[in-house]
Amino acid sequence: MRILVSNDDGYLAPGLAALAQVMSAFGAVTVVAPEQNHSGASNSLTLSRPLTVQRAQSGFFYVNGTPTDCVHIALTGLLDAMPDIVVSGINSGQNMGDDTIYSGTVAAAMEGYLFGVPSFAFSLVERGPEHVHDAAHWAAQIVRRYLEAPLPAPFLLNVNLPNLPRDQVKGAQVTRLGKRHHSEPVVRAQNPRGETIYWVGAAGTARDAGPGTDFHATAEGWVSVTPLQIDLTHTGLLPTVRQWLQGP
Repeated sequence: MRILVSNDDGYLAPGLAALAQVMSAFGAVTVVAPEQNHSGASNSLTLSRPLTVQRAQSGFFYVNGTPTDCVHIALTGLLDAMPDIVVSGINSGQNMGDDTIYSGTVAAAMEGYLFGVPSFAFSLVERGPEHVHDAAHWAAQIVRRYLEAPLPAPFLLNVNLPNLPRDQVKGAQVTRLGKRHHSEPVVRAQNPRGETIYWVGAAGTARDAGPGTDFHATAEGWVSVTPLQIDLTHTGLLPTVRQWLQGP
């Protein structure tokens, strides 16, 4: 079993180390992660400059690019053979609902999925390292379940883990993505030169967080497992747009 591990918090992140450690029980692990934090990078590829790959004392490879760069480089040139699974995380902070559009954690796993590799994105709901090893335990349980009873490949599972001791987690639930309210307004400030600068505001609170959503499951102490797809086609709107183009 060959396992590629990546993330968006950077190669020094505690969640990455914890995930790589538990994945090593299943096979040979290669870690390729960003040199710096790239939260919110989504699926961006770096096309404006060449990228470098270096190896840390931990044995982890790190790339001066985005999470997608890391997995793309690994799958198209760095690795001698394609991995059997791609695992991303464990992110410090949730990736639920609309977060998945922006998430570098999800993007790293999505790149694996686009190459036909079964892929998992793992995120800890609340920021901080306190329960990262408990989360890693449950990440391993999800991967172990797949190895025991494989799903049809390829697939992309977005997994959010509650900040609880492992024995207080109720189990795992299959969920759909919830929805958030609009983001908070940008924070306007001035830099030392007197120029106006803007900090992107915080994510909006949950708007659709009822039973069956990822928000609801994690709030109730469950691991949320949401299968994702990539096709953005709004199939329900195709007839309307076709008629609109044809005109009266």
